[in-house]
Amino acid sequence: MLPSTRIETRFFADDGKTPNNSDLPLILMRRTEAADAGDPAAWFEQRFIANGWSGIWRWGVYSYQHFHTNTHEVLGVSRGSATLMLGGEAGSEFQVNIGDVILLPAGVGHKCIASSQDFQVVGAYPGGGKPDLIRPGEANHDAARGRIKKLPLPELDPVYGAKGPLMQHWR
Repeated sequence: MLPSTRIETRFFADDGKTPNNSDLPLILMRRTEAADAGDPAAWFEQRFIANGWSGIWRWGVYSYQHFHTNTHEVLGVSRGSATLMLGGEAGSEFQVNIGDVILLPAGVGHKCIASSQDFQVVGAYPGGGKPDLIRPGEANHDAARGRIKKLPLPELDPVYGAKGPLMQHWR
């Protein structure tokens, strides 16, 4: 990990509509080496695949609040910048830029509030899971929390493998 990569973690409370995750914090890695790569999207894809995260896609972040109960998710900012609302409607706004990585534990709400026209993320899931997509208040809240609690932890951090921040903050 480069010394310039700053790690932030945050827990979000269950707000009755978005369960968030009481056991695992959101992890935000600021300015990974992808920021200086010739092709940041390819850099993220290579790292994610090497560390067992697949089902890879390139796109933006939905403009409506949603969460996943059946998988964790990683988002690597490969182009542009955005303001994301993380942690459901009662969560917090985060400004993200090229090279940033958002590691979302299952249940954590997320949406894009505003972005540059060129904003793009590379997304992936541990073991290539196929995420459900649930909007706050759409699912049985207790059942959603139960599915989230049963999920296994990823074997490796999607960017830094066995020495990454996921291993420190999720183990």
